[in-house]
Amino acid sequence: MTDTKRLEGRVALITGASHGIGCAVAKRFAAEGAHVIAIGRNVGALEELSDDVTDAGGKITLLPLDLTMFDKIDMLGPTIYERFGKLDIVVGNAGLLGEIAPVGHIDAQVFQNTYATNVTANFHLIRTTDKLLQLSDAGRAIFVTSNASAKGRAFWGLYASTKAALESLVLSYAQELEETKVKVNLINPGRIRTKMRAEAYPGEDPETLPTPESITDVFVDLAEATCTKHGEVVNAS
Repeated sequence: MTDTKRLEGRVALITGASHGIGCAVAKRFAAEGAHVIAIGRNVGALEELSDDVTDAGGKITLLPLDLTMFDKIDMLGPTIYERFGKLDIVVGNAGLLGEIAPVGHIDAQVFQNTYATNVTANFHLIRTTDKLLQLSDAGRAIFVTSNASAKGRAFWGLYASTKAALESLVLSYAQELEETKVKVNLINPGRIRTKMRAEAYPGEDPETLPTPESITDVFVDLAEATCTKHGEVVNAS
């Protein structure tokens, strides 16, 4: 990391900031000068994140929120505008693994909850922040996808289909903003040491995997006002 703060003065909203990739990105964005609005369900983990950021001299606002409460997401845009007057960066990172099982055996409630978090919540996030991003001098929207979206894979139908749906939604949104200053992209983090990865591969040694901190560079690259990428799926590793 250089001495120059690449996100100085930017306001950045990050979902799933309690743990893993979202937490690492929140810390990095704050270190790069952004005022981070951190969304997550785990209040204790958010408070730890806040302590880490403020101790390092960064700026952060905590917003404990269950992303399946869509009416609350719909209020984010107006609330952020009232508080900060702008929004420059959105990182849609929150996601659920759901259930690794044959498609015919997936629990219906688990199916609905996974789609609600991985797809529908991001639709509401786009809806509520779109106007703010377009008001920014360099609005940036970044969403986290997965290798699983690329093709059908036995037992991964639920998670994979949510990421495929997310990619289609976000890439369509990107095309709609071709003539604006907003840049919209997806990041495929690859194999990363996270709680979700441990749930999916319980026998895997986490010490063999890269840390979430190791891929924050690509998030900063896509969040910078100078970024020219648009409508792409960017591999973090």
